[in-house]
Amino acid sequence: MSLKRFGVSLEDNLLNDLDEIVERKQFPNRSQAIRFLISQSKVEEKWEDDVEVAGAIVIVYDHHKKDLQTKSTDIQHDYHENILSVQHVHLDHNNCLETIAVKGKSSKLRNLSDRLIALKGIKHGKLVMSACG
Repeated sequence: MSLKRFGVSLEDNLLNDLDEIVERKQFPNRSQAIRFLISQSKVEEKWEDDVEVAGAIVIVYDHHKKDLQTKSTDIQHDYHENILSVQHVHLDHNNCLETIAVKGKSSKLRNLSDRLIALKGIKHGKLVMSACG
């Protein structure tokens, strides 16, 4: 893969925004930040095209909430072909964290994530997706 150089013109506020990204993400330079932003944009476009993606659903919940684990497991069984693994961690006496590794069409993973996060007793949840290839 060869590198190509090109010039970019940006308004002051956009250049400041780019420099903030460079600093916050600790990129070595602006070029690396631009490469990252382009790649991130392309991955997000793939989500919209409903292609195969990999990702993780992270949920934090109160394990004392009645029937929550049973309902979560039932939903996960409905998507068994998309779930690669589940890691369960006890955060403290009341709270648990689950990380569910997933793979499949982005729309199906969003549906799975939405169903889990909507369960009563889920304190926080998030789906993170990335391109498979």
